[in-house]
Amino acid sequence: MFDYRATPDLLQGRVILVTGAGDGIGRACALSCAAHGATVVLLGRTLSKLEAVYDEIEAAGHPQPAICPLNLEAAVDKDYDDLADQLFDTFGKLDGLVHNAALLGPRTLMDNVKTEDWQQLMQVNVNAPFALTKAMMPLLRAAPDASVVFVSSSVGRKGRAYWGPYAVSKFALEGLMQVLADEQDGTSEIRVNSINPGATRTAMRKAAYPAEEPEKNPEPAEIMPAFLYLLGPDSKGVNGQALNARG
Repeated sequence: MFDYRATPDLLQGRVILVTGAGDGIGRACALSCAAHGATVVLLGRTLSKLEAVYDEIEAAGHPQPAICPLNLEAAVDKDYDDLADQLFDTFGKLDGLVHNAALLGPRTLMDNVKTEDWQQLMQVNVNAPFALTKAMMPLLRAAPDASVVFVSSSVGRKGRAYWGPYAVSKFALEGLMQVLADEQDGTSEIRVNSINPGATRTAMRKAAYPAEEPEKNPEPAEIMPAFLYLLGPDSKGVNGQALNARG
């Protein structure tokens, strides 16, 4: 998938919501989707960052995006339901949902993890994707072939010491993906998969590996072929898979 070549109009007419769209992988995903014809819904906590991405998309002449500021740590069911109503009134469907937003949390022994830190991270990394997906299901079903993508991690597929609640949250996300994918198999046109970006030049990677030379890792834009593949029609029939953005 790292070598997948998307046609310029791959996502023409599609509406794709990206969480954590203000920077890092989420920003790159939003820009890439817009560049391939999608109308992108930019969801994130920091309005100024979302506005910067919005302006960049507009300046490039791509389809006008939408901004949805939302703090996933504090969001409740009504916030997600209100968002779903707004999207239904505006677009009538949702072709893609990319769960990218996440907290890194403390990297330490489980003995040292504070309960409040654990709960905060689970709220953003697990509870929010569940609640958002649940609210978006009618919109996803209204699309001809919708795709849900959970951004995972290698430590969510094989646990490693000192990755604490972050690793556990990614294991939970993989489980959510598998259950949801199995439920859609044969009952809808929605496909559900996870993708491990691998080491990427982001602020989260820098926080996790402060001594690492960032230049050794690819920019987020360089791993977008895999995301475009999953969000476009070429991945029809791919469901319930734990994929890697790079070989």
